[in-house]
Amino acid sequence: MPDCIDINCDMGESFGVYTIGRDEEVIRYVSSANIACGFHAADPSVMEKTVRLCREHGVMAGAHPGYPDLRGFGRRSLDVGPEELIHDVIYQVGALKGFLSLHDLPLQHVKLHGALYNDLVNNGDLLLTLAGRIGKAFGNPVFLTLATMQATEFKRTAKRQGLRIALEAYPDRLYTDTGELLPRKQPGAVLKDPDAIAARAVRMVRKKGVESVNGRWIDLDIDTLCIHGDNLESIEAAEKMKTLFAQENIQTKPLSELIGR
Repeated sequence: MPDCIDINCDMGESFGVYTIGRDEEVIRYVSSANIACGFHAADPSVMEKTVRLCREHGVMAGAHPGYPDLRGFGRRSLDVGPEELIHDVIYQVGALKGFLSLHDLPLQHVKLHGALYNDLVNNGDLLLTLAGRIGKAFGNPVFLTLATMQATEFKRTAKRQGLRIALEAYPDRLYTDTGELLPRKQPGAVLKDPDAIAARAVRMVRKKGVESVNGRWIDLDIDTLCIHGDNLESIEAAEKMKTLFAQENIQTKPLSELIGR
């Protein structure tokens, strides 16, 4: 039986007259799209355009909410209380849900962006509370978080509460020995070689884990791989991944087919 994996990409991050990312190119290689909701990037017209792009290519859509930080692209942590944070996320997901309903598309998933994503990786209680509120407000979409050494147990806990959690890995990012992403400010934290990225993606799916920056093997439960669509190297890596997956009999499927209710 072939291995199956979802491929996701952050999209719809343009704003006004500014174009960010190569959405029209990368969408050919993904099964799920994380659409920015206006707080860290995007605007209403960009959101609607990205939803239409998903519909045209048969790609499942999800919300990509972040901190309200356009200037910092959502990559700076903000001192926000738990309730305010939850309300900000629900507000953003609701905005995207409107455009999805306009085009008769479901909200498949929610994936936090940037600093908000990273801040909640090690705050399991708040992450679980947020996932529960999102589930109640929007019909229990899949909630994405980073695949770490502790995430498998978190996923089990969430499932016992009726929540749908997907664990995510990054073939173009280096990992620490504790199974977390090496900070972008560290030299070489982001891989640029398309062949290396594609080969790493195959190993992640086949061997269920990743090799850390120091050569330590870390077992991980991985449901989805994230690729980036903001440079030519990423597009080339996505194309090579598609070719290697076909050779290795690895099937790409959206999260809605991989994560049961």
